[in-house]
Amino acid sequence: MPPNEMAIPRNDFSLRRVGAMVLRYWYLLRGSWPRILELAYWPTMQMILWGYINQFMASSSGGGSGWVAQGAGVLVSAVLLWDVLFRGQLGVSISFLEEMWSRNLGHLFVSPLRPGEWVTALMTMSLLRTLIGVLPAAALAIPFFGYSVFALGLPLAAFFANLIVLGWSLGLLIVALILRYGMGAEGLAWIVVFMLAPVSVVYYPVSVLPTWLQPVSLALPSAHVFEGMRALVFDGTLRWDHLAWAVGLNMVYMAGGVAVFLYAFHQARVRGALLQTGE
Repeated sequence: MPPNEMAIPRNDFSLRRVGAMVLRYWYLLRGSWPRILELAYWPTMQMILWGYINQFMASSSGGGSGWVAQGAGVLVSAVLLWDVLFRGQLGVSISFLEEMWSRNLGHLFVSPLRPGEWVTALMTMSLLRTLIGVLPAAALAIPFFGYSVFALGLPLAAFFANLIVLGWSLGLLIVALILRYGMGAEGLAWIVVFMLAPVSVVYYPVSVLPTWLQPVSLALPSAHVFEGMRALVFDGTLRWDHLAWAVGLNMVYMAGGVAVFLYAFHQARVRGALLQTGE
């Protein structure tokens, strides 16, 4: 290769480097059974808890016609889909934090790894962690409560995709904040999603919120997903309007999340903070 050609920086995207990073995170997860157990424990525990609460409320309603009596699986579906959002965000954040805890971030980026490849690996690992956590809980809902979230059919895939993409956007925002403010912002990885829970209308419709808060709720893709899920469970109707809003808002949030992350990463590199993130 001519010398002048060697001086040109290469900006190609390498699936091999992405695969290497996914393999690194997979080995970390596979080598620790408590981590795998923790992934499946909380979704399963929440599913069982809310499932029994739902059964109690249905029996207390005397078999009446309201939402409680009609929606035998609405709480179970809501819990499982909510955990997709939470695990999607946490999967990105935790994989990043593992690099921080091991003081390995600077070492990664003296290699040919590109930020875009790293983000792709974080998202891929987030998807794997989410599936490991949610699928056992969804399977156990069938013998426990006689309800299968898979009965939602193909719309379930659309709900899943929208929630995990929103989780990725939030995860990238959290990573950017940690890059900017250091490990003092680490706690955001566990609280940001729960800050959005009241306006994500996981267990109730948007209409129960105060009038002034409803536009805030409808500005979140998660609210449209859960409204669409309830319409499908109660009425057997797929609300394409909610699905379209969720997709459109997710495109905006994902673009914003990637832009904020890349800006924070660039600033951290300029300041030399990548070599000090473990401090």
